[in-house]
Amino acid sequence: MTTTADERRAYRYDDLSALMGLMTGDEKHGPAATSTLDVLWVLYDRVLRVDPGLPGDPGRDRFLLSKGHGPMAYYAVLAAKGFVPVAWLPGFGSYDSPLGHHPDRVLVPGAEIASGSLGHGLPIAVGTALGLRAQGLHDPAVWVLIGDAELDEGSNHEAIAFAGPAGLDRLHTVVVDNSSATHALPGGIAARFEAAGWSAVTVDGRDHEALYAAFTASHPGRPHVVVARVEPKNL
Repeated sequence: MTTTADERRAYRYDDLSALMGLMTGDEKHGPAATSTLDVLWVLYDRVLRVDPGLPGDPGRDRFLLSKGHGPMAYYAVLAAKGFVPVAWLPGFGSYDSPLGHHPDRVLVPGAEIASGSLGHGLPIAVGTALGLRAQGLHDPAVWVLIGDAELDEGSNHEAIAFAGPAGLDRLHTVVVDNSSATHALPGGIAARFEAAGWSAVTVDGRDHEALYAAFTASHPGRPHVVVARVEPKNL
């Protein structure tokens, strides 16, 4: 396979807007995508132990995109990091493109789950963490990105309630809070997780240094959640 100069170049955060701009067509769900952009970049650039050359490495960290309704930012970051060719981006959402309106783990290199249905990602992440523990794989971290509206789904609350007492300390959840949840959470989102025994921190979801500090905070014996607050989706 011929490698182009564009595919060999090193992309930076400042390039993501242009990469996202390559994806045209209807149903882009731009606000849903851009709300996750900074979280995704910090994770893939500085936190996740993943290698596009070894996508099936048993020792890799697992990143699960539960907030899969607007995957443009995800695809842009995967392209920037070499998981998918940049040449795929203009075909986003077309009939014969692997980059659908919801990510497909069979078609998108680096995608761990097929996502888009609200409430699925966190329960799958809990199962993934349990499975890795059962296999004696204690180094891989499991990360799942969910939207605050997903907390309207009961399946997530069952997962939250289980993971804390189970001591799944390799489980990390990022909740992108753009004020789109229907039901109020008294005390805030972080308080819901803390009540179930999680370590929790709330940060500005656009501040890369704050995100990195929150992502790498120590939380021995407990799962960890980072609530990344961004502008409301209607702004």
